Amino acid sequence: MTKEECMEALSKHANIKPVITSTVWNELEKENKEFFEAYAQSQTKQDRMSEEETSQMIQKMISDSSKDPDE
Repeated sequence: MTKEECMEALSKHANIKPVITSTVWNELEKENKEFFEAYAQSQTKQDRMSEEETSQMIQKMISDSSKDPDE
């Protein structure tokens, strides 16, 4: 996912404001330059997750985070 795709998906599926996602992404880029350089190089249109796959992943993350930790 690109930064913009991530911002859109989190806004749509988790009600996280794009400005928050952008701020966090920017800070992560500062702290992990090598990772993001490699990430950017590896991202091509063919490699990106489809919107459906992204939606499923985000829904699973939200579902997992709302479960009782004792389960």
